[in-house]
Amino acid sequence: MDDQKNRPHRPAKAKKKHSGEKNPKAFAFANTGRLAKTAARSADIKEKRFHVPQVDRIPDEPPPRLVAIVGPPGVGKTTLLKSLVKRYSKETLSNPQGPITVVSSKKQRLTFLECPNELEAMVDISKVADVVLLMIDGNFGFEMETMEFLNILAASGMPGNVFGILTHLDLFRKPQTLKDAKKRLKNRFWSELYQGAHLFYLSGVINGRYPDREIHNMSRFISVMKNPRPLIWRNSHPYTIVDSFRDITHPTKVEENPKCDRTVVLSGYLRGTNFAAQGQRVHIPGLGDFTVSAMEALPDPCPTPNMEQIVAKATGKTGRRRLDEKEKRLHAPMSDKAGLKIDGDQIWITREKGFNFNKDDENEERGEGEQLIVGLQGERKLLGETKDGIQLFSGGTTITNPQGLENTGRKEQRFARFAEDQNGIENEEFGDAGSDEGDESQLASGDEGEEEDWEISDDKLGRSFRKEADKEIGDIEFAESDSDLGSLSGDDSSNEDEGSDGEVNSGDEGYLSEDDDSGARWKANLTENAERLHNKRRAYRTSNLAKFIYKETMTPVQVLQRWRGQEEEEENIEDDDDDFFKKSGRERNDELMEDRAVPILDYDEMEAKWSIGDNVEALRRRFATTDLLRDQKSGSGSDGEDDGEDDDDDEGDGEFEDLETGEEHKPSDLEAEREKNARRKEELKLRFEEEDREGFNNDKANAKREGAAEDEEFGEDDWYDAQKAQIQKQLNINKAEFEILDDSQRVNVEGFRAGQYAKIVIENVASEFVTTFNPYIPIVVGGLSATEERFGFVQVRIKRHRWHKKVLKTNDPLILSLGWRRFQTLPIYSISDNRIRNRMLKYTPEHMHCFGTFYGPLIAPNSGFSAYQSFSSKTPGFRICATGTVLDVEEAPEIVKKLKLTGTPYKIFKNTAFIRDMFNSALEVAKFEGASIKTVSGVRGQIKRALSKPDGHFRATFEDKILMSDIVFLRAWYPIKPHRFYNPVTNMIGWEAMRLTGAVRADERIATPSQKNSLYKPIERVTRHFNPLRVPRALAAELPFKSQIVQMKKQKEQTYMQKRAVVVGGEEKKARDLMQKIMTVRNEKVAKRREKKEEKRVIYRKKVEENAEKRAEREKKESKEYYRKEGKKRRADTDGGGGGKRGKFGK
Repeated sequence: MDDQKNRPHRPAKAKKKHSGEKNPKAFAFANTGRLAKTAARSADIKEKRFHVPQVDRIPDEPPPRLVAIVGPPGVGKTTLLKSLVKRYSKETLSNPQGPITVVSSKKQRLTFLECPNELEAMVDISKVADVVLLMIDGNFGFEMETMEFLNILAASGMPGNVFGILTHLDLFRKPQTLKDAKKRLKNRFWSELYQGAHLFYLSGVINGRYPDREIHNMSRFISVMKNPRPLIWRNSHPYTIVDSFRDITHPTKVEENPKCDRTVVLSGYLRGTNFAAQGQRVHIPGLGDFTVSAMEALPDPCPTPNMEQIVAKATGKTGRRRLDEKEKRLHAPMSDKAGLKIDGDQIWITREKGFNFNKDDENEERGEGEQLIVGLQGERKLLGETKDGIQLFSGGTTITNPQGLENTGRKEQRFARFAEDQNGIENEEFGDAGSDEGDESQLASGDEGEEEDWEISDDKLGRSFRKEADKEIGDIEFAESDSDLGSLSGDDSSNEDEGSDGEVNSGDEGYLSEDDDSGARWKANLTENAERLHNKRRAYRTSNLAKFIYKETMTPVQVLQRWRGQEEEEENIEDDDDDFFKKSGRERNDELMEDRAVPILDYDEMEAKWSIGDNVEALRRRFATTDLLRDQKSGSGSDGEDDGEDDDDDEGDGEFEDLETGEEHKPSDLEAEREKNARRKEELKLRFEEEDREGFNNDKANAKREGAAEDEEFGEDDWYDAQKAQIQKQLNINKAEFEILDDSQRVNVEGFRAGQYAKIVIENVASEFVTTFNPYIPIVVGGLSATEERFGFVQVRIKRHRWHKKVLKTNDPLILSLGWRRFQTLPIYSISDNRIRNRMLKYTPEHMHCFGTFYGPLIAPNSGFSAYQSFSSKTPGFRICATGTVLDVEEAPEIVKKLKLTGTPYKIFKNTAFIRDMFNSALEVAKFEGASIKTVSGVRGQIKRALSKPDGHFRATFEDKILMSDIVFLRAWYPIKPHRFYNPVTNMIGWEAMRLTGAVRADERIATPSQKNSLYKPIERVTRHFNPLRVPRALAAELPFKSQIVQMKKQKEQTYMQKRAVVVGGEEKKARDLMQKIMTVRNEKVAKRREKKEEKRVIYRKKVEENAEKRAEREKKESKEYYRKEGKKRRADTDGGGGGKRGKFGK
């Protein structure tokens, strides 16, 4: 080794320690094509995740998901609805109607709605459904209603969850036929929706419901669905699905006029955005536009277990952790589900079998509840009214109507007035018992000064008792007798219990028995109760707090006293020294805690805080009346006098002219005006920065949003996440601010939130809506924005549906479903010739989009719509005639129609001609001077000047000489505007569509009038003979050889062919005739023989095809049997060889 001459080996490199990360070489791609495909797939998956960032408006307690069950009649919609309701609520509905809400999980509810087989209902449900269960008859296949609903969904906005359900699969006898039908329907369903759309199979019906296992699988799938991306229309509009309806019109109005407008209450879960607290404009499809007169949030009739747990934590009770069978709830107001429902001041008792009490049976023994229900079944009577009269108390005398007094007394209901004479309550002398006239005169008599002493003012009674509130309320529930309201002065009780000497007859048992003592307890201690109620008031008035802030004359201490009500209490004590009631500590605590609208605060600490001037000034800077610029300058040490001079509201540069004297006044100081304007701009900027403390609207934030910030660079996914984070941050800020407010203030600021269960009161509804109400028809209440209440011309991109048989004609009535509305209008179709002109089309083009312009409500661009010619189910064929999107809304669309004016020449001078019959006056010619004209033969020309006589004739020049037989035409454009026709579809109260003239004639059986000028006449065209071309000999001689005219002289003598004549002789003629007859008979026999052979060949071909099918089937069976046997042999050889080998070596 020492004499080794070659180079020594390189020393081994030190191994690097493993860092824990993946070795890039170990995970590298060996194939570059595989690397490219993987990278492209990863990029596609990442891009599919990106959408335009959208505000998530789903509340913490979302409304129930609306599951619409859609399908043709007889496909099993009601059976599926019963099965799903039974699965979720363990209750059976015999006749499900309207929306049915069930609890599906701890935080989720579902509202099931069966769509009737009417096109109007399909259109409405397509706009609000969250989940669609599309039912298909597996034995029949896809029907027209199914395809129509899918196309309506595509136009209005396809929801993320559309499932197909195949029914009637138990009618298939062969398994292979069932398998093939499933495969065929699945592929067709996928082609209509998307590849991989879910399809469920329902085999049969057991005991009126589908099998429990199949319904269980479907319900599990529906319950675990994620919230899809919300549609733009639903995410920007408030709406609700009405699940209960009630008519609250006063019965007297209905009795007077059964056709009077009604006031209805519609209840349902609020969805979408927030409803405005006041003045919300809504549209009810099929009914019209309305203004919500009143709205009130109600307790949730079907709360989730999560909501109950939150309430349990707040109250200190422990809630359950899972959805037990007992907790499963069901809310179906229209389905006559048995139960008790409390709606405001009304109680609804529903029983599945109904109430069968006989109110006329007086001998039947009934309980107290049964007696109450029987009494409610009677006609409307006053409290205590019987056939004999009115009896106020049991055991008392019956008051009858005296004769002669029928036409006296009040003719209208009076408002309830709260009044009491504090000084005269104890010392009042009561009138005689039973004298009604004395009571009325006592109330009506008295001076005006006395009324001021004993009437309570509006300020003391509060806002709800003011006269303005009485005007706004309208219909007030009046007491049906004086005993309901009670007597403030105690006249009635004194008249009944006091004798003529003023002493109480305690021994008069005939008037009030011992049994009636409990019924008359309310009459005891009337004086004390009246004084206690009069002195009881609200201690806190939060409504005046905003007014106190702007009063500079009041100190914080006085504001606090006014707010707490201490000052008013002292004034009341001074005024009423005689009636001073000292309250105990317990009563004061009860008064402090009763009906509180604000939390209890430490008022001493508040007084110390707001007594400091700096704190008050800082609070003042938050209000709009503060001059921030003056504060800033005063803080920096500048003069405040100059600012005070410019506080006036004068605008402009100061230059004006006195119209009376004619003097012109120039501005005294233009620089001062400019400084004043600059100061105002700076003031607005400071106020804007003061309001935008979070910095969302300043210049830097705007620059970041617009992408102008060059310093900050986003990564591949950072921008999308940053936008979502910004939106979420704003949502959190809004949520935190709204949670500070109490419920009433939050409703006034934010409105009624989505997810709440509310009732909506709508007035002036047509009476047909109540009388013809159908619970199966869904009622949608959709909120309208300010833009959607305006009307104008809407331009859309429209395309005739490929399945609609007829093309659409301009100015034919068309029913559009646009937004919440359905209305009939007259569209005009056009196409863009160039950028400045839209040419009118008489018909829509085939397989091509065109523009459509119509008059209707304005709507946001890019909104989808669908068009129909009729909603009738008798219409044959596909009823959706067109679909499209909104492009623009404008006031004056520019649509022109091609107009051809024709004329004829009557004088021709080389290239100049005089034209007539095109215009009627020289003024019309002057308007078209310089316009291009053209003849039918293609010679172009131009209009020059109008002739003085005759009127309407003009001179024109052409590029070549025209003929007297030429027709000259002028191609012009005539502007067209759509008709202002808007006919809302009010199918819920009766609606008749605008019909075409042909339809009216067909319905009325009127013959079509014929016009003479419109009839077709035979056209006789005279053959025109043109003179031959005559070329002068001198000109012909000078022509080149190629262009020389070759003319042959006339043949003087006849040629041989003209001379000879072939005449067939007698025998030859007979022979030819015989041969022709023989060949005719032969050809006929050959044709018959060929037809007979063709019939036999058809039978033979059919037999060969059957044999080929049998042979193919036999060969297929033989090959299957052969391969089965071969497979067994190979499996046996493989198993046997392996075992023998192991045995050999094992030995």
